[in-house]
Amino acid sequence: MIDTRIETFLTLCRVMNYRKTAELLNMTQPAVTQHIKYLEKFYGCRLFLYDGKSLHMTEEAQILKQYSENIVYQEKQLKGRLTRQEGCRLAIGATKTIGEYVIAGHISKYLRVPSNHISVNVDNTERLLSALSRGELDFALIEGVFDRTRYRSRLYKQEAFVGLCGKNHPFAEKTVAPGLLWKENLLLREEGSGTRNILAGLLLANNYSFAEFERITTMNSFGLMTRLLEKCSGITFSFRSVGENNAALSEFKVAGWEITPEFHYVFLDTPYSEQAVEFFETFR
Repeated sequence: MIDTRIETFLTLCRVMNYRKTAELLNMTQPAVTQHIKYLEKFYGCRLFLYDGKSLHMTEEAQILKQYSENIVYQEKQLKGRLTRQEGCRLAIGATKTIGEYVIAGHISKYLRVPSNHISVNVDNTERLLSALSRGELDFALIEGVFDRTRYRSRLYKQEAFVGLCGKNHPFAEKTVAPGLLWKENLLLREEGSGTRNILAGLLLANNYSFAEFERITTMNSFGLMTRLLEKCSGITFSFRSVGENNAALSEFKVAGWEITPEFHYVFLDTPYSEQAVEFFETFR
């Protein structure tokens, strides 16, 4: 059973406000302070410090947070096993490219076993990692950058990162110079998206940034992005799987740019998490 003071600590880590933590946990603010002071005395270190009016976690708090998140997840798994739930039940996350274009076949094979159950949360990298840390997911399939000191990982697959446009766009099936990109309308994923972060890194590696583009349209929907590409209303950069099953889209290359990023299983450093990854992998 998880100590309520650890639950208070994790909630404060998430919202970084004593008053909001008290409201969320239906406690008084002095009670929240008392819980944190108890942990600080028990572990012999400061966990939170104020810089003016802003609350900050100490390095020791970061360590305790990671440890506590792992314990909360393992407690959830232990409870499930003790209640003798039948079959395998997985709660997984997938970034939008992977969830919408990559793993349907894998999940289909998993579901051929009648006793297997699964819930899938398709979201951007940032929100999936937050859900993973809270113990809500067994693992997440991530296309973007993640903190390798905080999470364990395993390669899922590699896939080419390409330019995409409508089949009637002047760039279709061509290799273009970087200078031709800037007058195009760049269809860009939202903040926190792995695809966006990969593109930002690719631009930076070639001494460019998003500021080069005269026009950028931001969205979090692949469906809308695909329809705009079909109408030649912009260009984008994404994984090959996004466009390969759509006859109305074409790839293009940028001279001197080439990258093949990786999709990863990302999970907490617990035996239960690793077992979940291993079991799901058997259905590839």
